[in-house]
Amino acid sequence: MDRLHTIEMFLAVADRGSFAGAARALQISPPVVTRGISELEARLGAVLFHRSTRAVSLTDEGAGFVDRAKRILADLADAERSLSGTLSEPQGTFQITASVIFGQMHVLPVIADLIDRYPALDVRMMLVDRNIRVIEEGIDVAVRIGSLANSSLRTIRIGTVRPMIVASPAYLARHGVPASASALQSHRLIASSGPRAATEWRFDGRKTVPAKPRIVLNTVAAAVFAAEAGVGLANFLDYQVEDAIDAGRLIEVLKPDQPEWLPVSLLFEASRSNLPSARAFIEAMRAHAAHCGWGRSP
Repeated sequence: MDRLHTIEMFLAVADRGSFAGAARALQISPPVVTRGISELEARLGAVLFHRSTRAVSLTDEGAGFVDRAKRILADLADAERSLSGTLSEPQGTFQITASVIFGQMHVLPVIADLIDRYPALDVRMMLVDRNIRVIEEGIDVAVRIGSLANSSLRTIRIGTVRPMIVASPAYLARHGVPASASALQSHRLIASSGPRAATEWRFDGRKTVPAKPRIVLNTVAAAVFAAEAGVGLANFLDYQVEDAIDAGRLIEVLKPDQPEWLPVSLLFEASRSNLPSARAFIEAMRAHAAHCGWGRSP
């Protein structure tokens, strides 16, 4: 049986926890999956799954092989895309990830324009408020906000955004406007989980104060709603609350004299830069950033 096919079977079983589920996903029969996994285990000299009548689970060896298997398939897809990169017009499936609100506000309009211009281009967007693994998840370009960890990925900075401390007019009327950063400790604080979740809030790019939120929500949208409802003070990025501020539902407090600007970057493997779809997306994001006013340097 083809080696790559058995690796696809392995990942399908690992994802679904059953041979039958993997067979349905791959549109093949369960015995074929069973035989493929047996051949893979024999070739590797390791047992990849614990099998019982009720469940299938990864062994330690199997769990260790998952990331490598994903990388093997990602490398193959990358090689195929590199060959197709000789074509001049974007086509095929292009995979992107971004945070939820930023993706909806600033990535989706760019994608909508690209698929309108290029009929052979399909896009898969993963909008999550956490940083996912670009290579292992087969992502072509990731949109990231904030400082980046050192990695082998190529980075292109396309703009900046800044944090803002905000609250509703009703909350400020009841509890007063904080006069200094240290005054935050006497206020109710709202936070959201994700990459920007922190136990300290920064001011003027240097000073930090402890942040002990009274309520933590798992989405930024829910945290914005809580702030508008007068639950407390919250720390957002400017694009996340610009509509609420313009409408008067939220008010910025403690505006720093020297705002801390956070970079907006595009991350991708260097080989992806040869893809017409990646080149088109990068240039379109640059143009969109400049048009919207956040494609600036602090």
